[in-house]
Amino acid sequence: MSRSVRLDHGEGGDDGGPLHHAVWRLRSRGCWEDAAALLAPHAADDAAAAVRRAGLLVERCMFTAAGWAEAEDALRAAEALAVDDTLRGAAACERGHLAYAATVLGVRDRADEARSALGRAAALLPPASPGRAVLDFRRGLLAEHLADTPQAVQAAKAAYRRAHAGATAHGDALLCSFTWRHLAGLALRAGELTEARHGFTESLRLREELGFLVGMAPALAALADVQPDPEAGRLRAEAQRLFRLLGGVPTWLAPHLAAA
Repeated sequence: MSRSVRLDHGEGGDDGGPLHHAVWRLRSRGCWEDAAALLAPHAADDAAAAVRRAGLLVERCMFTAAGWAEAEDALRAAEALAVDDTLRGAAACERGHLAYAATVLGVRDRADEARSALGRAAALLPPASPGRAVLDFRRGLLAEHLADTPQAVQAAKAAYRRAHAGATAHGDALLCSFTWRHLAGLALRAGELTEARHGFTESLRLREELGFLVGMAPALAALADVQPDPEAGRLRAEAQRLFRLLGGVPTWLAPHLAAA
């Protein structure tokens, strides 16, 4: 895959320079705190850097179920610096994701805050903004996991498809790996095994090509669920190896691997 694709979503405006690549290397290995520290000097007076830093710390919460106070502080700082609709919308999108993470991980019910923040982001982000694809994906997560009715599942599917189209148009390969995975998950729920296997395979392929190590174990485990043995066993063993290597991250994967 061409390295001209954007390596990670939610980082609008980055020029792909040394700082970008240093942050990506740390983020892709689950070192969110270190990645955020690299951005801290810039985030003091640069709203785009502040939003990007907040996004890293929110992602840490989603993967580790820890660091909530630091993410909240970073978000408040980013919101205070945001001076235009695009930056305000990006900050609102991160706030919605943090509230979603707290809710879905059982820390605290913040579902109403998540919906409100993502609605605010939708009103602020320009239609052609790369951030719209991230927003669509996160609205899909809310519909799928916080409502879970037949109508909500269909809304989630539509949101994931919009996100996938936007990510493809903007060359956001990492976001594509997420949309492939979640569309495949919905296909599996509907009994569409071939479609699910294709989506999980594409998600894993993209994460391997990008070197998104911290996202490999979930991708391997998901693909294992739709493969016959002995391939399923091989994939699951590799997922368990990576999960241990990264110190049990993402934490929400532990019950799935333990049950395997």
